[in-house]
Amino acid sequence: MRRFTAALAVPAALGAVLTAAPAQAHTGRPPGAENCTATACHFDVPPATYDVTVRLGGATASTTRITGETRRSLLPDTAVAAGERINRSFTVDVRTPEGEPTGPDGTPGLDLALGGSAPALAGIRVTPARHARQIIIVGDSTVCDQPADPYSGWGQQLPQYLRQGLSVANYADSGESTVTYLQNPRLWGTVQPRIRSGDLVLVQLAHNDKTTDEATYRANLETLVAGIRAQGGRPVLVTPIVRRWFNADGTLNNNTALLVNGLGADHPAVIRSVAAAAHVPLIDLTAKTKALVESLGVEGSQAVYLYDETRDNTHTSVHGATLYAGLVRDELLALHLVPEGTVRMG
Repeated sequence: MRRFTAALAVPAALGAVLTAAPAQAHTGRPPGAENCTATACHFDVPPATYDVTVRLGGATASTTRITGETRRSLLPDTAVAAGERINRSFTVDVRTPEGEPTGPDGTPGLDLALGGSAPALAGIRVTPARHARQIIIVGDSTVCDQPADPYSGWGQQLPQYLRQGLSVANYADSGESTVTYLQNPRLWGTVQPRIRSGDLVLVQLAHNDKTTDEATYRANLETLVAGIRAQGGRPVLVTPIVRRWFNADGTLNNNTALLVNGLGADHPAVIRSVAAAAHVPLIDLTAKTKALVESLGVEGSQAVYLYDETRDNTHTSVHGATLYAGLVRDELLALHLVPEGTVRMG
C-alpha cells in the first residue's frame, strides 16, 4: 500500500466531495482518487503511527468530532464560530487487527469518521509520526476498542484527551484474564515485542480472573511487569473499574462491585501490593470509579453503564467510558507520566 504524505484540500461545503492534492514529488505519483467526503476519510497507508492535522470551520458555526478505525474517539466535539478556521492535531495508531487483537482485521489503511452537530472539515494532512510516544494498553472488555454500539471501553475514549505526539495502541481484548492474556500468542506474545523503550504500558486485567487464585494472579502481574521492563517499557498498573452493584445503603462496598472473586482474591488489593513492591506507578481506578459511581447514585449512574440498554452493570456506555478515560488522563498527569502539553483538558 502506498504512503500518503501530502496535504489534503477540502472544500468547506459539507456536501462536496473532497479531493486529495498531489503527493510530494519523491513519491513519483499522486495518491489516487478521493480520500474524503463530507462525513468520512480514507487513507491508503500501511500499519504505522500517523500524525493527523485537521483544519475545521466554515461559513456557518460548526461543531466537529472525529473518530477513527474501530470507533476510537480521536478529537472531541470542537466548536468553531462562523467564518473562522482552527487547526487541531492528534496522533493515531494504525494496525492490523485495527480493534481487538483477536477480532477481525478491519479495513486496511486509516479511516476517519466526521461527526458532531454540524461538522465542517476545511482541510486535513496525514504524515508518518516520526517521534511519537506510545501508550500501550493491556486489558479486557471494559478497556478495549469495542466494535459496536452501545459498548465502549475506556481505552477507546482515551485518545481524544491526547494531543499530537502521543498515541494510544489499545491491545485490550474482550474476555481476557491475566491467565489467558499471557497464554495467547495473539495477545502478550504479539504485544510484548512491540513495546519500545520509553513506552507507557497500562495494565488493567481483573474482571475475568474469576477463578484465578491470589498467588497465581500476583505472579501473572509480576510476569507482565517484568516483561514490559525487559523491553524498556514503563509499566503502569491499573486497578479495575467497579461493577455497578449497590448495597441497600447506596455504597459499593461488596465483593461483586469491588472485584473480589469467589476464591477470596481481592484483585485491586493485589494490584496495589504488586505496584508498591515492584515500584510501579499505580492508577487506582477502582477507588476513582467507586467514588464517582457512588456520587451519582443508583439512578444517576445508570447512564455510565449499559443498565438501561441491557441491564449490564459491568460494561460502560460511550458516556461512561469517556468519564473513566478522563480519570485515567487525570492520573497520568498527576503521576507525571505524560507532559502537560500532550494532554487535552475539559
